[in-house]
Amino acid sequence: MKIRYGGTIKRLVLSAALLLGGCASVGTPTPPTQLPEVRPGYVAGYLQPNELPDSLAILPAPPQAGSAAQSADGETYRTTRALRTTPRWEQAATDAELTFPAATGHFSCALGIAVSAEATPHLNMLLRRVRMDASRATDKAKEHYKRPRPFMGTSDATCTPKEQVKMKADSYPSGHSSIGWAWALVLAEAAPERANDIFARGVAYAQSRVVCGVHWKSDLDAGRIIGAATVSRLHANSVFVAQVAEARKEIAAARAAGRQSRLDCAAEANALALDR
Repeated sequence: MKIRYGGTIKRLVLSAALLLGGCASVGTPTPPTQLPEVRPGYVAGYLQPNELPDSLAILPAPPQAGSAAQSADGETYRTTRALRTTPRWEQAATDAELTFPAATGHFSCALGIAVSAEATPHLNMLLRRVRMDASRATDKAKEHYKRPRPFMGTSDATCTPKEQVKMKADSYPSGHSSIGWAWALVLAEAAPERANDIFARGVAYAQSRVVCGVHWKSDLDAGRIIGAATVSRLHANSVFVAQVAEARKEIAAARAAGRQSRLDCAAEANALALDR
């Protein structure tokens, strides 16, 4: 299935290249075992609330009913319902998981190494903390616009039925898209030799939310903008910069030791190929 992303992704990849150019002075990375969870599966981010990008100030309003943009969103949603009986649907369900350790491996195939709290502790901590910052940065716009999700008002199933019953009308922007693109930018910095694979995975990770039936396409575009803005702010944080440096060393060591991803990367690639 051909999914067209338009010029938005091209602009985002260009912004990624600019983001990777400069860093703040290096501080001390977070010791992987010394940051308590704020709730099960989640640790605090690197940024204070007043340091987060203001998604409400940055983003335009979501598409309005009857607009061409909303019509395009609806068409993408209807087209992707055909993926419900394919491996892409199953991959979307896997990508929905944001708690750790389950979320640790989302970019493992793109990186080409095994990722875990034990084997790559600094990389694991980096992913966990960036996840929180990129998610929190979407909150203001989500709470203001309260955009209904695609399945609301229908009998359509999503790829995460247990989560579906708890979801609110806060579709815009997509938190998963923000997180996935922030992860992609950071990981491309830590493993520049795999940047194209990582960026492609970041795009596909967000697309999983449309496939799953819980977001509109425009939610994903807005989420990527907030993810990129979050990473820009993170580069002023010396602890984050130090953690990236340590993660880079871990990735290089894992690659040198031949510690490849433990996931079925061929199956993941085949599932994601259905987007094209």
